[in-house]
Amino acid sequence: MAIVRAALAAALAALWTGAAHAAPEIGAAAPSLVVTTLDGRTFDLTKLHGKVVLVNYWATWCAPCRKEMPTLDAFYRRHREQGLEIIGISIDFARDSEKMRRMAASQTYPMARSGDISDNGFGQPEGVPVTYVIDAEGTVRDKFIAVPNKLLNDVVLPLLPH
Repeated sequence: MAIVRAALAAALAALWTGAAHAAPEIGAAAPSLVVTTLDGRTFDLTKLHGKVVLVNYWATWCAPCRKEMPTLDAFYRRHREQGLEIIGISIDFARDSEKMRRMAASQTYPMARSGDISDNGFGQPEGVPVTYVIDAEGTVRDKFIAVPNKLLNDVVLPLLPH
């Protein structure tokens, strides 16, 4: 009986967090994403038409996430004036909020907690880090598992106006 209750609780949690949504398909229109950032602002993907957007899921316990954050931040600082936007979304539990906030404070791009998402067409990622690339027309162009500089330069940079 305890196993059945645990399975039911997991299924309900998946529905509540948006995990029931499938991950966006490459080449498809980007799904909706509305989240309150750590600084209290609303990040609404639909309002960023005309900009290239990276949606990055990460966690404090994820070593590859911590490794890629400075790369993403440097890329953002170099290219935000060209129309680049990044949103970092932590999948950490609420109990890890303080650690997550400390890590997020060192980044210049907006950060949010997955628990603060009000409209999530992306669903919960199967693993982290994962980054979706949305072009200026709102199409999902790529999905990265970890973000080396080469991928940013080869995939994202050509999408930005020069």
